[in-house]
Amino acid sequence: MSSASASPPPFSLVGLDHVVFLVDDMARALAFYGDVLGCQPGYSYPALGMEQVWTGASLIVLWDTTHPGAESARPPVAGGRNVDHVCIATSPFAPDAMRAHLAAHGVAIEREATHGGARGVGLSFYIRDPFGNKLELKGPAEYPDGRG
Repeated sequence: MSSASASPPPFSLVGLDHVVFLVDDMARALAFYGDVLGCQPGYSYPALGMEQVWTGASLIVLWDTTHPGAESARPPVAGGRNVDHVCIATSPFAPDAMRAHLAAHGVAIEREATHGGARGVGLSFYIRDPFGNKLELKGPAEYPDGRG
């Protein structure tokens, strides 16, 4: 992964701090992240058209591309993307309760899968926010050592 002669970085990695999603309807974005995912309000930057919401110990930044302050955030190609998905770690959940909650909010489940992540092997639900961003809602490890 790295050269033996390279010096290590002058820092250690702690985890994800935030992810920025481009949106075009802030009220709809805040409703989804608050009502569906239970995110709490974070920092607000009204001059930029940016709102942040807490996702556990990390932030999701919502940047409204229709706002004049978001000129530098607008992608050069309409519909372009540079992120496949973001995985949000969750507390334990009952799969049927997760399905019912998402259905009650009109959120389609694209895929359910049990596979590895930073906390081990566990159940995930893949969904999309109203702007097409793919989210993985990942429960805690069922097999912390990776064995099934």
